[in-house]
Amino acid sequence: MAAPQRVRAVLDVSLRVPSVFVIDAILNSSHDDSAGLLAFLLHASLRLLGVLASTVVLMLSRRALFKVYMITMALIVAASSVLVNYYATMHLNFHRAYHSVAFGVDFLPQNGPSLWMTLTILQLFFGIGFLTLLEVQSVYSQLIILDLLIPVVGLILELPILVQQVLVSISGLVVVGFTIVCLSSRFKWFYYSTRYTVLLLKQMYRIYGLQLMIEDAWKKIHFPDVLRVFWLSRLATQAVFLIYLFRMSASETGEATYFIHWHDIWELFCNLIISGCDSTLTVLGMSAVISSIAHYLGLGILAFIGSTEEEDKRLGFVAPVLFFILALQTGLSGLKPEDRLVRLCRNMCLLLTAILHFIHGMTDPVLMSLSASHVSSFRRHFPVLFVSVCLFMFSVLLSCFLWHYYALNTWLFAVTAFCVELCLKVIVSLTVYTLFMIDGYYSVLWERLDDYVYHVRSTGNIIEFIFGVIMFGNGAYTMMFESGSKIRACMMCLHAYFNIYLQARNGWKTFINRRTAVKKINSLPEVKLSELREIDDVCAICYQEFQTSARVTPCHHYFHALCLRKWLYIQDTCPMCHQKVYVEEDLKDTASFSNNNGFIVLNEEPVQVPVEEGAEPELENSLSEDESSEGDEEEWNSQPRTSTAEESVNDTDSMGD
Repeated sequence: MAAPQRVRAVLDVSLRVPSVFVIDAILNSSHDDSAGLLAFLLHASLRLLGVLASTVVLMLSRRALFKVYMITMALIVAASSVLVNYYATMHLNFHRAYHSVAFGVDFLPQNGPSLWMTLTILQLFFGIGFLTLLEVQSVYSQLIILDLLIPVVGLILELPILVQQVLVSISGLVVVGFTIVCLSSRFKWFYYSTRYTVLLLKQMYRIYGLQLMIEDAWKKIHFPDVLRVFWLSRLATQAVFLIYLFRMSASETGEATYFIHWHDIWELFCNLIISGCDSTLTVLGMSAVISSIAHYLGLGILAFIGSTEEEDKRLGFVAPVLFFILALQTGLSGLKPEDRLVRLCRNMCLLLTAILHFIHGMTDPVLMSLSASHVSSFRRHFPVLFVSVCLFMFSVLLSCFLWHYYALNTWLFAVTAFCVELCLKVIVSLTVYTLFMIDGYYSVLWERLDDYVYHVRSTGNIIEFIFGVIMFGNGAYTMMFESGSKIRACMMCLHAYFNIYLQARNGWKTFINRRTAVKKINSLPEVKLSELREIDDVCAICYQEFQTSARVTPCHHYFHALCLRKWLYIQDTCPMCHQKVYVEEDLKDTASFSNNNGFIVLNEEPVQVPVEEGAEPELENSLSEDESSEGDEEEWNSQPRTSTAEESVNDTDSMGD
């Protein structure tokens, strides 16, 4: 981000943060339950109106925000001017009645010309500031300044108190009326600015949809940064206030020191964390802070393991969403302060295990790509292996620590299950990594590699599915006997659909496809090494020589059994001529084989296949000109050559997913 853009972003965030503070103050305002229904409705209406107004201000553009804040400061200046006139007129001893009580500073004279001169300068300052902020340039500006000075004139002439009160009232009413007129003239501008914003959002929704509209508005107002600055500013203000209280209590007990004790620091930290999630808005602010921490943590891990995948940079989005869902699911902001701290710690443990699972999802593709590409550099392998081992060790240590200090409950059971599942994922990834590394050290094609990888991945997926069912039962028990809520019920439904139903359906589909492919491969005739030497050709899929055996399709094209099986996972046709790959049960092995160019081996006579009575004989090589294998062969030759291990990675990754 360039420097001017960064400055504009900081300015936008600074202008929008006060609106969030206003919304937070309105939402946290209390209401007397003993009041009547009318008072309750009035209080609720004012809260709703305040939240809507603050939200509209939050959505305005930068130029509109400048005008809103200028109008707000003008109102504050006008109110200050009227109050100064009122107190100066009602109390001759103005500095004792107002400034000594409010500020403890005696900067105004008690009476005489010095008092009048000071009041005149103050009113001139207030009047010029008020007119400047409202951008008033008409002849009425001089009348407004004169109106503010009228009470001072009455004080100088020592008019009766009743007359001075009337002058102050008239002056205040004139200021209020002029302000209303100015705001009425500006209301048209405010209306069109709001309408423009609404029309722009509607147009984006009509063209791009709801998701892109929300994303664009989210980026334009810098909402995560606004929430982050709001939460940190609120936390810093409360920290200063609490430190002041600690100092005051220490001075009263006679133990005043420059530094705060560790016990007081821990108590201060707990109080700040408790107050940092006491409302939905503060929970959003804490989620924004967690988003920033998780984002930079993810970038650091990606840089350490050497990954460049854009999808792996979503940790800064996943972590805050999970935290906010956990907060809503457990009712974090509505709990008592002592219960809120305990629940927050438990939610953080669950969030930590989810982050560890996401980090494993970042390291697993890098680990598989290194093993499949046979990279021998220790510097490339060490970071990924180190992160994987750290994930395993950290999960074990976290489980041991929690079991040592806490009794068994549904929360501890969930955290332990997530940790065990993560350890299982790490073991599966390291096992597959080891198999691919072993395959890389041998020049002979390891045809059983795909079977081993499939069995390892399938075992891990089955155990993960069992854990998913167990966690569903744990959530059902929690909802029925501990803390049931609509959000928890919705999350359980999503868990049952995505982590149980879809996983079971995809796993069963993969099993059926694999079993069908294996059955078809086993039905094809096999060519031994002695016969392959006479053909002297390579597999048309992986472009590697035949080391042990090959499988022949009914159209007389031959491939590695492993390569052809992977192809049959995708489609049931020959890679060369796109004929159906099927063999009748009573079809016997033939003694003649053609190479991938369609030529029969010399000195070999084709064996006649017996034809059933009444059936027409099937012709070999019955391809038409439109379905000739030349175009297909060019298509296969134009593709880059990939190793068998890389294809196994893609296949097993899809099974694991």
